[in-house]
Amino acid sequence: MKSSLVLACLLAAGATSAFADTYNIEPSHTYPSFEADHMGISVWRGKFDKTSGNIVLDRAARTGSVDITVDTGSVDFGHAKMNEKARGKDLFDVAQYPTATFKGKSFRFNGDTPVAVDGEFTLLGVTKPLTLTINKFKCIQHPMLKREVCGADASAEFKRSDFGMNYGLPAFSPEVKLAIQVEAVKAD
Repeated sequence: MKSSLVLACLLAAGATSAFADTYNIEPSHTYPSFEADHMGISVWRGKFDKTSGNIVLDRAARTGSVDITVDTGSVDFGHAKMNEKARGKDLFDVAQYPTATFKGKSFRFNGDTPVAVDGEFTLLGVTKPLTLTINKFKCIQHPMLKREVCGADASAEFKRSDFGMNYGLPAFSPEVKLAIQVEAVKAD
């Protein structure tokens, strides 16, 4: 579910090279989303509306880093009662853990295009390794912003129980699928 942390988190890359560029997450175009089982009879989908962070990318050196923070209180299932439940102690416990983070450190490239990022995902105060698969990645000169903007679609899977989110187990499956759409604007 914290996928958002992650998610968000998605764009990949940047590093220590002198040619690395920094891109700031564009919060109005970045939505980590997730889906999880609901008693085996349906799949609940939600997203996080508030994400921040940056991506450092050096395509020539094939290096980079990702630092993404998701405001877990911004969880949105499109259902007010479920949003309230998700913010409570049984699930995201936003009073104690107001954010989830993804810190990507190791990237895999196909040519100069990032295809995966390995990093650490922190949810409910627990940090575990997580790999984001980058399904689509593209950079363009934005016609209105007059700066380079990169976007990506990433995905991952994890077990929420690995992070201590055990509500409803075993009736509700612990597997969570993440899908993250992200856009980031090249810093000045």
